[in-house]
Amino acid sequence: MTTPSQNDLAADRADSDVVLIVDDVPDNLSLLHDALDESGYTVLVATSGEAALQRAAVGLPDIVLLDAVMPGMDGFEVARQLKANPRTAHIPIIFMTGLTETEHLVAALEAGGVDYLTKPIKTQEMLARMGVHLQGARRARQQTQMARQARSALDAFGYASITVRLSDGRISWQTPLARALLESYFDSKDSPSGLHTEPISPISPIPPYLPPSMLSPSHTVPVTVLDWLRRNVPHMLSAPPPPEPPRLVVEHGARRLTFRLHQQTGDSEGGGDWLLVMREVNDAAIIEAMSLSFKLTGREAEVLYWVVKGKINRDIGDILGASPATVKKHLERVFAKLGVETRTAAAGMAMGRIRQLHPQFEG
Repeated sequence: MTTPSQNDLAADRADSDVVLIVDDVPDNLSLLHDALDESGYTVLVATSGEAALQRAAVGLPDIVLLDAVMPGMDGFEVARQLKANPRTAHIPIIFMTGLTETEHLVAALEAGGVDYLTKPIKTQEMLARMGVHLQGARRARQQTQMARQARSALDAFGYASITVRLSDGRISWQTPLARALLESYFDSKDSPSGLHTEPISPISPIPPYLPPSMLSPSHTVPVTVLDWLRRNVPHMLSAPPPPEPPRLVVEHGARRLTFRLHQQTGDSEGGGDWLLVMREVNDAAIIEAMSLSFKLTGREAEVLYWVVKGKINRDIGDILGASPATVKKHLERVFAKLGVETRTAAAGMAMGRIRQLHPQFEG
């Protein structure tokens, strides 16, 4: 009787369910191992409670056959610890016991068991009961895999997603792209240059930037994101269902990150968890296109970009790290190259060219 390595286990899991047998009697282990192996299962074994916890944490079996009475840590304590560990709490446990008194069977169920087998174990009965409980485990595994694939697909198309607990802003899960975007926009020393909602919301305005003192720990969303979420959740819960609430937009130079409130997930207690979808747009290519189209320097193209976005010279200076006087000089050169005399004319000409090259641009 051999125990598969972790590499073997990873390879086999796609083709068979993984069973952990826990029994302190080697003969019992050998008998059950051979029966399960012949039935196509991948088998892990443990001869003590401590070894069972270690095997389960590393191998993450699909089901556990657990001897109730063992020296040292008994099966009841093993079950309680497996259920207390978030990594193993979902695994169904079938107790194997020679104890048939009602209190022992009740103890097995209270410890987290879903079923029990009476010793000596009848192979066909064991396989039948395992099949019933593994159906549920397979469905849960498939749902988890589908959800993971869906989140990866969102990331691949640039739509990052996070789930946020309304009560305290804690992130219950996030895609890799979502983590990277949050760190890029909120966890660096540079604060976002702009923060607003679109379309214009009647709710009180959000501060134009997010000071470092307002940043939340990495396991929670930034305070401003949580405030925006809390303001809009009541509208999402009203009847009839409202149109999509205003989106939150964070600007950082030519980049902007949009938050969209998608739907409620999980338990609604305390406001529940909410799925947010994030999308980043980087207009660096648009600035480069304006530079080439109008024969502008890089800085002149940046100034024109922010004129198109409706910024005044003082705001453009703050964004670019220049004085309003310097911005004015750049803008005068832009007027001369475009053959216009006003900001409105320059913005209109630039917008027309941008629409030709980048129809998706949001001015």
